[in-house]
Amino acid sequence: MIKLTDISTRPPKGLSKKEIEEKTKKYAKQIADFHALIRAEKKYAILIIFQGMDASGKDGAVKNVLKYCTHDGISVYSFKKPTEEEFAHDFLWRVHKQCPGKGEIKVFNRSHYEDVLIQRVHKWIDEEKVDKRMDAINSFEDLIQFDNNTILFKFFLHLSYDQQEIELQQRIDERDKNWKHNSNDWREREHWEEYMRCYEDVLNNCRTPWQIVPVDERWYRDYLISKAIVERLETLPMEWPSLEED
Repeated sequence: MIKLTDISTRPPKGLSKKEIEEKTKKYAKQIADFHALIRAEKKYAILIIFQGMDASGKDGAVKNVLKYCTHDGISVYSFKKPTEEEFAHDFLWRVHKQCPGKGEIKVFNRSHYEDVLIQRVHKWIDEEKVDKRMDAINSFEDLIQFDNNTILFKFFLHLSYDQQEIELQQRIDERDKNWKHNSNDWREREHWEEYMRCYEDVLNNCRTPWQIVPVDERWYRDYLISKAIVERLETLPMEWPSLEED
């Protein structure tokens, strides 16, 4: 049973930031090499999901982990409030059409889990609907993995309550971060304990497991994410396509 209060949001003591950043750079370049192979072979689709509280560093993770990848065959989609058209369909309708095809890497900045997190925290849906949506999410993730060779990475960016305050305040105090400021983030912060309860429920009830990434120090976040992606991609039986005769 996962209990977030038992898991540190900081790196272990004694780590060398410089050494970790060097390893991260190596992993990021390996991801770019794998990306080229994935594009060429068109055998696998790669879906990377980042979930976390406001200011947990989702954008930064995308930027730093995938910095060496070519833009072709890779994209990021941020899930925001559903449009009127999206509200007229089931909650997974807008998600399914954003999933990557074979040969592509897609990143979800927030995801279908918003529909069992923010909606649950604010009581916009009842517990029966939460349970049914979790069943649907598990079936959906099974489908894309087993029917379309989608390699699914799910990262929960584990931020502390105190560090979130620091990050949000920087968006007010630092000129180059003002554009990130959203007063609603502070209002959502008031529901921190309920969010943690709902996140724990998600983490404990998914068939495809999450990787919990401490993010109070962003250099350690980038290292863990890039390392996990490389280690998984290394296990895939991929090879460069050969020339075919006309």
